[in-house]
Amino acid sequence: MVNQHPLTLVTPVLASMKENLYDHLYQLKIDLEKRIHESFESIGTIHFCRWLIIDYDIEKGQSPMGDMPKLIFCSNFDGTAAQHIKDLCTTAGDIIDSVYACCENYPVPEERTPASREAYLNKWIVPASAFYRGSPDRSLKQIRSEKRLRNFIREYLDSKNWNNHSAREVHQKIKAAVFENPEFAWAKEPISLPKVNWFAMVIVGLILLILLPVLIIWILIVQYGYESRDKYFTMKRSQLDERIVKRLETYEDIEMQNQFSQLVWMKTGFVRLVTFKFMMLFGRTLIRYQFVKGKLLGMPTIHFARWVLFDSNKRVLFFSNFDGSWQQYLCDFIDRSGWGLTGIFSNTKNFPKTKFLITGGAYDEEHFLAWSRHSEIQTQIWYCAYPDLSIKNVNNNSKIRYGLIQDLSESEAKDYLKLI
Repeated sequence: MVNQHPLTLVTPVLASMKENLYDHLYQLKIDLEKRIHESFESIGTIHFCRWLIIDYDIEKGQSPMGDMPKLIFCSNFDGTAAQHIKDLCTTAGDIIDSVYACCENYPVPEERTPASREAYLNKWIVPASAFYRGSPDRSLKQIRSEKRLRNFIREYLDSKNWNNHSAREVHQKIKAAVFENPEFAWAKEPISLPKVNWFAMVIVGLILLILLPVLIIWILIVQYGYESRDKYFTMKRSQLDERIVKRLETYEDIEMQNQFSQLVWMKTGFVRLVTFKFMMLFGRTLIRYQFVKGKLLGMPTIHFARWVLFDSNKRVLFFSNFDGSWQQYLCDFIDRSGWGLTGIFSNTKNFPKTKFLITGGAYDEEHFLAWSRHSEIQTQIWYCAYPDLSIKNVNNNSKIRYGLIQDLSESEAKDYLKLI
């Protein structure tokens, strides 16, 4: 088992190089899609990553808020951040040089070494406030290997007639065929699947019960002291800038997976900051102990998601990698976890009207979908290592491997065959 981690870099861009950076990222996007950069692919630990530029409108040629343009790098990887950055700066040093040469204070060509690149990138790390994994502890190598295992089993089953065989007999035949193939010797190694830590969840429940009076008072303070007086989002999707929407849509529905990048401003004040950080702490706790089986608040489509509080606690970045369409993804959020989204994003400016921290807001579907588009930012490059796998596929493949080495009863074998 290998732990998956996030990396977020926020790097200022040279004023003289911002247009060049857009052009370069566009060409790099095309090259990565064509698998031209083998050095990047060969790192072998990157599940997803993206580059995008904030605080600059390329069409208008200006920074909307007068801020310095910034380059964002966001990745989901196996292992430690130190090793991940080292891999980027050695194996894919050519890509790092070409991108970050457009950023402030990047080493000049004669001073570019793996060590100098690492030192530079380490300066711009911003920690995630909360990070969700849809397939905890699965390395990229494991995901790809288990995909090949599942495909082999599927082809083996399709190649034979299984009439008059019990499910248990079929399972034994599959096991024999797999273990006779030296390519799958690794599949004999036992693995464990993530389990909900119910003891920890009971402790969390007891803590919340003890804090309930304080939480109720805090929610009332937020509602009557702040929310009732805050400005809220009132636009509909038909009122959004069509050019911006079309630009965002060009990077959607290319594969079965999609990406979403969002930038929002925090509401000012101590109360809002504390509320947001509490929601992040609560989210991290649930993610660690309960949301370990591929569903975030009941949503079975998210590979990775993160919230990043940055810019001296003034702004929040949200990134996700998910299966299906943009609208399906957000509507699932509304139906299954609207309270969670509302509890988090009601602490940011210009969110749909919220009541008592967790009602209204995301449940106002018409305005929430418009707000999501309005606050979405364009991703210049998005890379995924397994574009043909849904998160359900990834987790099912692990279950197939896990069940392969088990001694199953007839009913268990029937359930096992349904996974394939």
